[in-house]
Amino acid sequence: MNGNHATESQTWPSSLLSPGLVHDFLTDRLGDDIRDVAPIGHGEWSKAFSFHQGHREYVVRFGAYPEDFEKDRIAAPYASGDLPVPAVVEIGEALGGHFAISMRAHGRYIDEVTSAEMSALLPSLFAMLDAARLVNLSHTTGYGKWGGNGNAPHTTWRDALLAINADDDWVSGWRERMASSPTGVAPFAECHAVLAELTQYTPPERHLIHSDLLHFNVLVQGDRISAVLDWGSALYGDFLYDVAWFVYWAPWFPAWNGIDFAAEVLRHYDAIGLDVSHFAERMRCCKVHIGLDNMVYSAFTGRFTQLEEVARLTLALARME
Repeated sequence: MNGNHATESQTWPSSLLSPGLVHDFLTDRLGDDIRDVAPIGHGEWSKAFSFHQGHREYVVRFGAYPEDFEKDRIAAPYASGDLPVPAVVEIGEALGGHFAISMRAHGRYIDEVTSAEMSALLPSLFAMLDAARLVNLSHTTGYGKWGGNGNAPHTTWRDALLAINADDDWVSGWRERMASSPTGVAPFAECHAVLAELTQYTPPERHLIHSDLLHFNVLVQGDRISAVLDWGSALYGDFLYDVAWFVYWAPWFPAWNGIDFAAEVLRHYDAIGLDVSHFAERMRCCKVHIGLDNMVYSAFTGRFTQLEEVARLTLALARME
């Protein structure tokens, strides 16, 4: 839900691709014994196909923006038993756009699990978030959305959060579209003002944030996370952002109504002896930003019903005392 590329990439290259065309491309690129090419996944900004070569299984993705694939390649070495990130084998140009080949991971999407299954997954989910929090970022710089070079543009997390108000190239024109929608710009302006107040609680530390752990980007097998996919939206900043992601979007997943993600993660932090200062304020700050980010995206893509729903939820968070 938080994509941030130009709209033309939503239709490219899905209208051009077929299993046969992909098979021919892979054969030209990798040689013989390409088998079982089939579409896979739910990507909005790329189209993916699984395939076999020899005894190995892979996924090839095609899209208009190579930076997303470069970010996957940067994230892959961060992989561990608790943070499973598929290895990226090759990135290049293809069929008028770009491609990436990765090792295939198996599992169900976390979006599809039941309340009981999610409860059983929580230890693995929190272990995955802990592993991301502990990634060494000393070779990188900046806060906010990092690019294909591994660096992010902002000097503080506060600056990165407040920049959601900018009309950047990826979503150029969103403000005008929001103004023309039934929702208008007033909810966004009110929420952004509250965000500015909440940023006084932002920590100085930089941590790895996936920033899109729902919407078909996490695979699970049994009670374990089996893969964390698509790092195109990844950020550097407050590690609570990924926790806030589940808290914010939980109302869109009725099966999880009985799970209090914030309370559960607090119990986890207590169990591991992690002291998280200003937890409530930082969580609220992250949730308001998540809402603002989606309001921008919904306006940009013309999804005005979603814009209205997200604005209502985010306003309620902003107006909390």
